[in-house]
Amino acid sequence: MDFKKVFFSGRFENRREKRINGRIIEFAVKSKSVKNEYIIELPDSETASRLCGANDKNLKIIESTLNVPVYLRGNLLSITNENAQTVSRFKFVVERLLDEIADGSICSEDLVKNVLLVPQNRSADFRAGDFAISIFGAKQKIYPRTNGQAKLVDAMRKNDLVFASGPAGSGKTFIAIAEALSLLLSHRVDSLILTRPVVEAGENLGFLPGSLEEKINPYLRPLFDAMNICLSRDVVQRLIQTGVVEIAPLAYMRGRTLSSCAVILDEAQNTTSEQMKMFLTRMGEGTKLFITGDETQVDLPKRKTSGFSQAQKILFGVQGIGFVKLTDEDVVRSELVRKIVRAYEAAENLQKIEPVPPFDSSKGIKLV
Repeated sequence: MDFKKVFFSGRFENRREKRINGRIIEFAVKSKSVKNEYIIELPDSETASRLCGANDKNLKIIESTLNVPVYLRGNLLSITNENAQTVSRFKFVVERLLDEIADGSICSEDLVKNVLLVPQNRSADFRAGDFAISIFGAKQKIYPRTNGQAKLVDAMRKNDLVFASGPAGSGKTFIAIAEALSLLLSHRVDSLILTRPVVEAGENLGFLPGSLEEKINPYLRPLFDAMNICLSRDVVQRLIQTGVVEIAPLAYMRGRTLSSCAVILDEAQNTTSEQMKMFLTRMGEGTKLFITGDETQVDLPKRKTSGFSQAQKILFGVQGIGFVKLTDEDVVRSELVRKIVRAYEAAENLQKIEPVPPFDSSKGIKLV
């Protein structure tokens, strides 16, 4: 590392700088005023313009999220704050955005918000950039937002069969879709197969009109929603219409050999033991199986054992199979969902749910 004098904020200070991929990354040591500073010298005015966005909208998003002013003087982007963690967070965000720009991505407001959602330094071994999922044709990379999601991406890359269990909103299905699309569009697999058990959540929908695909589409809607986030709707529709993405009811899998494809079995907690064994034995050469489920939301009839839970117990320790368990810490759907998950977990741990007094919303008090 080199040292040089930089004039900023009305004074000269010692700073460290290093060159990464041809661009200078410069960050300051603590100043005498006990404030932490970080300065980055952007390669050129075009990069600065793309990073800041139209009318500096991207900078305003960063400022409002970190609750600290960001300064741009020429090609020098800087931040000064007494909180070292805020400065470190700013450094992380800017470097991620510059990586995206270097890869040809559009530095949109959505991209900035997505990168800002990535938690930094939740643990020493978590670096979101190392587990970013690149999808050919996508507007941006997909970053894991939690340490658990990063472990899930790592498991999917190292194993041909992965069981991912976790509460609602923990991102297990979305990460599976993103990784599967990355495999598909980089031609590491020839097709993507989506399946799930057709079990209603506590109610009987009765007869559903239409073709087989139209009947099962409502059950696979969460998978389609995830695909539409990763790719444009036109691309997703084209992949489905050409058969590259196949919708396959779990009940019709018997007798098939699934080769050179990525297969996602969603809502696997609702598979029976027989269904799970049948599905696992469909696996052929060059195939990746991603199995996701939430063991706290089983909709099977009573006395029916969940094939998802049973398979994890039987297969645990088998080489080539990955197991990742996400927790309420990985819930990213919303903060309220995280609180709901934690409340239900606490109630289940007590093995009872005490009756809740009626609530009068007009008065904002519980009626006892």
